[in-house]
Amino acid sequence: MRSRFIRNVYKLLLLATAILLFLSGLTAVAAASKQTVSTHARGAALIDVESGRILYSYNGDKPMLIASLTKIMTAIVAIEHGKLTDKVKTSIRAAGKEGSSIYLQRGEEMSLQNMLYGLMLRSGNDAATAIAEHVGGTEEGFVHMMNEKAQMLGLSNSQFMNPSGLDAEGHYSSANDLARLTAYAMKNPVFKEIVKTKEKKAPNPNDSWDYQWRNKNKMLTMYEGADGVKTGYTKKSLRTLVSSATRNGQQLVAVTLNDGDDWQDHRKLLDFGFANFRLTEVTRKGQSINGYPLAVGRTLLYPFAEGEQQQLRSKLTLIDANSTAYKLGERGKLEWFIGEERIGSTPVFDPQSQRITMPEKPAWVIGDQSESAYGGLSSASFRRALTVTLSTLFGGKEAGGW
Repeated sequence: MRSRFIRNVYKLLLLATAILLFLSGLTAVAAASKQTVSTHARGAALIDVESGRILYSYNGDKPMLIASLTKIMTAIVAIEHGKLTDKVKTSIRAAGKEGSSIYLQRGEEMSLQNMLYGLMLRSGNDAATAIAEHVGGTEEGFVHMMNEKAQMLGLSNSQFMNPSGLDAEGHYSSANDLARLTAYAMKNPVFKEIVKTKEKKAPNPNDSWDYQWRNKNKMLTMYEGADGVKTGYTKKSLRTLVSSATRNGQQLVAVTLNDGDDWQDHRKLLDFGFANFRLTEVTRKGQSINGYPLAVGRTLLYPFAEGEQQQLRSKLTLIDANSTAYKLGERGKLEWFIGEERIGSTPVFDPQSQRITMPEKPAWVIGDQSESAYGGLSSASFRRALTVTLSTLFGGKEAGGW
């Protein structure tokens, strides 16, 4: 009897051990499926450029000092509102600007395009001021344009007081906002080309030698696939950095604010993103929709984490046949969800519609607020948009009423 009891106890112990090993295995799998990353930064973010999905965020919405990361906004506003071949004249105010410089002299003229290289590669505060005065009329006018752009993009934790990033009361942004801003800017081919450039020469009207600028962003040489973006530092903000890299057709942008080990942290962030969020096709432009004589109007790509793609579902919503959109060829929209979270949408058309052959629109809007981003503009914004349109149509600032 006693030996039988001992055998039963022994069997129970073996069973309990097996259960514990099984549970520990599940815990290890769960931990592996929730991999994360950490940095030395007070604020950090990682974004997939194609989809706009924030892949990692730490204090991502906390407003902080951003130093010369400000120049990302300066550059994209100047590119969108200025003419690259225009000659920008350096004012006494620009030539005397403190901090990092490309050593412009009072009265010196340089093309806007070359000045943008000096701005982004060498972080010239003199270039930032000269660009702002040229594009905005005054530095203050340009700062207004920067803040309007931030509002249009839904950057709710950002405010700009100057185009250079020098510390100023009320001048701030957040890691998430900078990630979204940079993802937006990276869709502009001029901006994208400038920030990936390692070295640039430009004519120097004052000396026999040309300007020669080497990019301060070390990520361009120390990380495979790196293609931008901007460094920053002040005594108050400490080290700030936005970097980007592209691998296998996927581009990621990493942001760190107040980080004493930013080069290494950016390598970790980008490695984490590429390893755990592979960009995958959800649907392709022209693909037929089961059960309907309709076709998808835009390719949609999304960076899925492990297990998310299995939860993917779609919802088709048709529009009124009497609506203007219907008469223009649209038939509705196809929304995509992971569980209950909406990850994107695509318009749908008749398979023979000419709209299928038209260039695709962006698959995402920053903050997913298409109305706030593209509608409800202030009267000043409308006037500026009208000015740019007139200038584009008829040529020159004067024709646009600048």
